[in-house]
Amino acid sequence: MASAAALSPDRILRDLANVWVTLGKQGQPETGMGVLRACSLNLVVVAEETDEFQALGETLAALMPEHPARTIVIRYGAAPQPELSARVFAQCWMPFGQRRQICCEQIEIAASEKALDDALSLAGAVTAADLPVIAWCRSPRLMDRDGFRKLAGLARRVIVDTAPFSHAKASLARLAELVGQGLSLGDLSWTRISRWRGMIAQTFENRERLARVPGEVRIRVRFGGKEAPATARYLGAWIAESLKAAGIQVTLTLSSDASAAQGELSGAELDGAGLRVELSSGNGRLRVKMEDGLEHCASHPPATDYLLMREELGIVGRDPVFERTLRAAAAL
Repeated sequence: MASAAALSPDRILRDLANVWVTLGKQGQPETGMGVLRACSLNLVVVAEETDEFQALGETLAALMPEHPARTIVIRYGAAPQPELSARVFAQCWMPFGQRRQICCEQIEIAASEKALDDALSLAGAVTAADLPVIAWCRSPRLMDRDGFRKLAGLARRVIVDTAPFSHAKASLARLAELVGQGLSLGDLSWTRISRWRGMIAQTFENRERLARVPGEVRIRVRFGGKEAPATARYLGAWIAESLKAAGIQVTLTLSSDASAAQGELSGAELDGAGLRVELSSGNGRLRVKMEDGLEHCASHPPATDYLLMREELGIVGRDPVFERTLRAAAAL
């Protein structure tokens, strides 16, 4: 590793330029076998050295065809001295039926924990100009550091994942506080319930059923474990806030489900006079059952980092529905 002072933005940018020179020499323009450089945004990823970097690399490679980016991965650990090192390379793929490679840039920065602020400053200096910066914070510990503020200052939007956090309620309260201070945030726990929200919204698209919704509705959201995870809090808050906006009084209960795995969102029910909607998950499918016996289901594949980030990278601005639900979920 080099000292923090020895690694400069100019050096990294020169190394990137050399990557493209090398790739250009490998192409054969006369046969159509050239290289196309693609970049629509900057993606800054911050992770601890204990993270599964092979899995992370596979996720980033899978994201690039849909969201080509200059990706800057910061991996920090507990080395005693403030040290930094970096390497650059290209992520390339060849679309089906074509002979030309499409390539994106990737910069990997390894930093000791004491040099994390320097690494974040370095990342900000090597982002592609005039393109949005999205930050993916994979380290729960980083939210309690000054470095999180620096990361948020670099990015148009910061994506976190409250699932690994030990206390969901406190984590959501912290996120709500940061949103209130003007930060634009996203949470992969919110993204995990996209299919759940879609199924419920689809259920009430039927005008006849919507007209039969009573003035008071009881909501119960079920989960595995003793403490309600962020997904259960988000889902309950979203249903409750949606019904309140329609002038309906609600009672919300978050209920532990002994048959569900720890932290799993297992189901939800809406009950009222003449209303019964039950949503359950199992065997890779979501099922909705109504009071009239009508039932429909949809595929619900495991929520991998790739699927979650693919959805989140399509949002480059603030998400008012998420922010409103976050405040309500933090208050439960």
